[in-house]
Amino acid sequence: MKWTKFTLNTTTAAVDLISSLLGEIGIEGIEIEDHIPLSEADTKGMFIDILPDVGPDDGTAKVSFYLEDIDNLDTIMNQINEGLEAISQFVDVGERTITRSETEDKDWINNWKEYFKPFTVDDILIKPTWEEIPPEDAGKMLIQIDPGTAFGTGQHETTQLCIRQLRKYVTADSRVLDVGTGSGILGITAIKLGAKEVFGTDLDENAITAVGENREANEIDENRFRVVCGNLIDDCAVQDLAGYERYDIAVANILAPVIIALQSEIARHLKPGGIFITSGIIDTKEADVRAALAANPDFEIVETTYQGEWVSITVRRTT
Repeated sequence: MKWTKFTLNTTTAAVDLISSLLGEIGIEGIEIEDHIPLSEADTKGMFIDILPDVGPDDGTAKVSFYLEDIDNLDTIMNQINEGLEAISQFVDVGERTITRSETEDKDWINNWKEYFKPFTVDDILIKPTWEEIPPEDAGKMLIQIDPGTAFGTGQHETTQLCIRQLRKYVTADSRVLDVGTGSGILGITAIKLGAKEVFGTDLDENAITAVGENREANEIDENRFRVVCGNLIDDCAVQDLAGYERYDIAVANILAPVIIALQSEIARHLKPGGIFITSGIIDTKEADVRAALAANPDFEIVETTYQGEWVSITVRRTT
């Protein structure tokens, strides 16, 4: 199905009023582009470590909307132009020019699947459930992952760094704490490597569903991999559910600032001698994370590994 996209060139000052105007006309699902930098509050919880360069804020903005039925296009455009004229009495609406283009109606939630193919991390085969095992990979340890709307297929360098560290440290007696579990790929990897049990936490409720589906795809009993929605850093209920001095290994593949905040809490949940595997650290943030971990009297840094521009730092609880 074809959709017609219309993009209105305007100003950031007029965006809210224009959004309301389009809503009153019956247009839904607008898209706004501007040059306003994201604040710390905006980026909290987003899995990004480097913000895009949006250029200087010159006050301009674009508001895009999509129409499937353009039989009454003239009427809609007249309504928009009349509304813009009224808005211009109160605020600068800028150029007010509208460009038109065609776009495909795509299944954006599922289209990524065509790019998710089986791949290996050393001797571990990771594949989506809908793909067959490549003949050359028969006999390798198999992990089946469908991320759904949660983060984590295993293809990202940070996930692979964590997988390699889990292979080094997981034993048959290991209890693992997986902070920011996402699709559950690291927790499932730990169990496949022989861990006794995994406890996962995530801020996104979608992770609960994703972990459940991936647990089933890998024939893992739910009692071996429990997951809760919440923040281990400051949620006492989640901290109590996780338990204290319980884990041999903790793993967190999240943002550098979150790791810095987490490192002061995570030690309470590790056994003395327990291992904390971190990644999600872009190389420009390595020094910050390293400094925070080195300053924590509960930890000693035992290993740092790299893949591309990404970093994994592994520490041991010493007290």
